[in-house]
Amino acid sequence: MTGTKSLLDTTHCDDLIRALETFRDSGPLIERWGTELARRLGAGARLLVAGNGGSAAQAQHLTAELVGRYRDDRPPFSAVALHADTSSTTAIANDYGVQEVFARQTAAHGRPGDVLLLLSTSGASANLLAAADRAHRLGMTVWALTGRPPNPLQLGADDALCVDAPVAATVQELHLVAVHMLCEAFDRAVQRGTAAADRTDTGGTDGTPVADGKLTADGRPVVDGNSVTDGRPGVVGRLVGRARSVGRLASGTPGTPGTPRASGKPRASGTPGTPATPGGAGAPGASSGTTGAPRTSGAPGGSGTSGSSSGTSVPPGATGSSSGASGAPRKGHA
Repeated sequence: MTGTKSLLDTTHCDDLIRALETFRDSGPLIERWGTELARRLGAGARLLVAGNGGSAAQAQHLTAELVGRYRDDRPPFSAVALHADTSSTTAIANDYGVQEVFARQTAAHGRPGDVLLLLSTSGASANLLAAADRAHRLGMTVWALTGRPPNPLQLGADDALCVDAPVAATVQELHLVAVHMLCEAFDRAVQRGTAAADRTDTGGTDGTPVADGKLTADGRPVVDGNSVTDGRPGVVGRLVGRARSVGRLASGTPGTPGTPRASGKPRASGTPGTPATPGGAGAPGASSGTTGAPRTSGAPGGSGTSGSSSGTSVPPGATGSSSGASGAPRKGHA
């Protein structure tokens, strides 16, 4: 009885060991995927991942490692598990059917040059096959992690890693191994890109941002020869800083004598100007910035009161004006 129980307990491990021996041959493929994924994501592309059931958990595991980190610290990269948006998934399933839950999200989030990675133990899930077809029409690259070949998903993908195991649980366990190996290959490729960036001139030649797939010393993408780092403002940051500077100049220090004040500032009332003497020039009236100060008309034969802040006299017959004043009532000459 005890011997039989022990034999049953190790069957799962034995299946895994046998499948792992053949799985080792997938090492070069996973290394190639990791290198290509680092190049594309480093240049601004995105990874979309999808699966059903346990494969959905594996998909989300991979995106968590890329958005967060696998082992060593590095910049985050764009990776989205399509099943994780439960509101979109259930809405699409309700309105369009379960077969469209991943295809419609692929159409929404995918762009040419992005990668769609699909996980399926059977390789025959209809919603994953529909997503692969939609991705191809968008110009995306499709990779697949499946069970035993041949299967429809393997045939419909651009590249596939097929686990040769008879049990779905064993396939899922080796899919997790593949996810971790993919993350290791990805991080190695990022480090190689970092070393290359250290030897690359990062001086830009123009203002058009073009991702070239290179990485900076901290692993961030180099865009048109310029490193994109958190500590250096990009185009948006420079525009915001410039707008703040303009705002401070407009509402900051009060104007100097003879310069109109910024709008919205209270203006002090001035003293009405004194009447001009007959035949002479008008005396200076209210100071700069005064509004609403009444101006008296000059005596017969003389000029009106001058509102100029400069204090200079105005020739007879000329009407004075106040710098910065608007809408002040003027009286006609007698």
